[in-house]
Amino acid sequence: MRSFKKTLSGFLYMSVANVPVAIFLVLIFLILTHSSTSLYYALTGLNLWFTKMIPSLFPFMILSGIMVRLNLTESFSALLYPVLRPVLKVSKNVCYGIIMGFLCGFPMGARVTRDLLDRNMITDEEGDFLLAFCNNIGPVYFCSFVLPLLKRSLVWPYVFGMYGIPFLYGILLRHTLCRNMYSAGSKASLNRRELTACKKGRFTISLLEQIDSSIISATQSILNLGGYMILFNLLNLIPHVLISYQGMPMVIRNLIAPLLEITGGLSMLGTSLPLFSLLILPFGGLSCIAQTYSMIKHSSLSITRYIGHKLVLTGLTACYYLVWFLVDSGSFLL
Repeated sequence: MRSFKKTLSGFLYMSVANVPVAIFLVLIFLILTHSSTSLYYALTGLNLWFTKMIPSLFPFMILSGIMVRLNLTESFSALLYPVLRPVLKVSKNVCYGIIMGFLCGFPMGARVTRDLLDRNMITDEEGDFLLAFCNNIGPVYFCSFVLPLLKRSLVWPYVFGMYGIPFLYGILLRHTLCRNMYSAGSKASLNRRELTACKKGRFTISLLEQIDSSIISATQSILNLGGYMILFNLLNLIPHVLISYQGMPMVIRNLIAPLLEITGGLSMLGTSLPLFSLLILPFGGLSCIAQTYSMIKHSSLSITRYIGHKLVLTGLTACYYLVWFLVDSGSFLL
């Protein structure tokens, strides 16, 4: 009986492990047999990366990298620190991560957290706390692309759903799961602070050298993000072909697309399912998760915990829209 269970578990493990291989073999076959359609999806990902991601994100990556390398984060966050400190009870460097994460949007929240962690400016516990609620869709993207695409007349209820919910979730985490983040007995926190104090002089290298280092790092990151956007847009080729040959409704492809890559998927959905679009935004789709992983890999930050927090935020956002519908159904999704 034990040998049977062991064999079965081994078979299931191999089957699950081979799923990605099968998917990519199918994708290669479909690229060869449906070249024009695959070109369309690849070009969609490339255009979104070139016209949306680079102009809106690349400058922030460079500037944030320079500020972290020159130890300017505490000065930058000084303006909002008196407001955030009583609510979240965090350090100035964590406050900087919150500001950049919310203002610049995904995946800057993950990148800034990783940069601060690598430079010993925050602890592992602070890094986990930041990643849990600060890596969201950016407000410029949300207000200039998502809301006009969905043709919503209201603005602030959606802005609160997109950013107020994560901020409140951060407050909840700080006073529950992360309440001991600055406990006196946290050796990791104390050691990291001491290490930062000792190494501060090491970071004050020449300005030009820090700019060059920041540009190189940001370029590598933005190229990685472009690759992910092209790949996950290409994955839309699989449901597209299946639907074409099986006669399935096109809405199935449109539902799958945002789960793969959020920008291209939302463009396919348009105004047809606004609630679904608004609920998928906090999760971000598989492409966003993969891009976040590329930002935090080889660090103490966990992609599994990040996905868990994203699922919780999606559930809380669904509850928010449910309450809105129950309280004022007349203005719901206007």
